Amino acid sequence: MRGAWPYLWIDATYVKVREAGRIVSVAVIVAVGVNTDGRREVLGVATGASEAEVFWKSFLRSLADRGLRGVKLVVADDHKGLRAAAAKVFSATHQRCRVHWMLNALAHVAPKQRPAVVAMLKTIFAQDGAAAAREQCATVADTLRERYPKLAGRMDEAREDVLAYMAFPREHWPQIASTNPLERLNGEIKRRSDVIGIFPNDQAVLRLVGALMVEQNDVWAVSRRYMSVESLVALSDDPVLRLSAVAA
Repeated sequence: MRGAWPYLWIDATYVKVREAGRIVSVAVIVAVGVNTDGRREVLGVATGASEAEVFWKSFLRSLADRGLRGVKLVVADDHKGLRAAAAKVFSATHQRCRVHWMLNALAHVAPKQRPAVVAMLKTIFAQDGAAAAREQCATVADTLRERYPKLAGRMDEAREDVLAYMAFPREHWPQIASTNPLERLNGEIKRRSDVIGIFPNDQAVLRLVGALMVEQNDVWAVSRRYMSVESLVALSDDPVLRLSAVAA
């Protein structure tokens, strides 16, 4: 694999594992990157506490130790500690998944009012650039503040993270605004894990998920480029770096 890896998507799927006589929910973390050749690849798989910064630092550091460089944007859900870890390990910006943020925001709105609020929120992402989107976000938040103060407060807090993708090439916006590129992978992990039910330990989880990710890498290796080489040139720091094969 050649080139830097400007974009990194990270998401978690939860499976059941037997631990010390108890059945617990364990997060399965999958990291997928796009390199400057425009190719996607699964770069890492791990299990751990998805809310702990120490876990995220360890996971991202393991990717860096294997040669991952040039990360500009980490696209993920609002996992506590990931934003700080991404900044410390890669000096990368964090993009909070726009789709998940919208779903969480609507939890503060009465069901009958949700269509109207969704329409208002969509006007934020319809803007041509980051400055206009931030201004529109502030306007919408102020409009909703009296009736939905919690929603407005969440909008104020999440504004920079949700709109981070707008600082990158416009042709990439549909892919980097959310973790949607991982949804099919997560669905397959969930489908296979549901068949097993309860895993005996973390190692069993990694064996299954690792095998699935190797299969996915094989498919992507012969598929068309996910992004054009030309659109990624400006994001490359070093076009000759290589990353060793993923280790489950």
